[in-house]
Amino acid sequence: MKKLLLIGGAVLTLAAVGCKKDYTCDCTYDAGTLGTQTASYTVKDTKKNAEEWCEGNQTTITVGAQSYTWSCTLK
Repeated sequence: MKKLLLIGGAVLTLAAVGCKKDYTCDCTYDAGTLGTQTASYTVKDTKKNAEEWCEGNQTTITVGAQSYTWSCTLK
């Protein structure tokens, strides 16, 4: 009986760690002299995957002397 409870507890722990939740990815677009834009995205996934998705949306583009930055953080 103890083994069954131990195995059941382990399964529940693994299920809780790997469950998908809603996370918010807040992004800011800095367009230099054109101003700043913000956007928020909801990501339903595990925390690790949501962090990877959010960080994967960061980029910087340079056109001439002007740089445009899109940065994101998971909340």
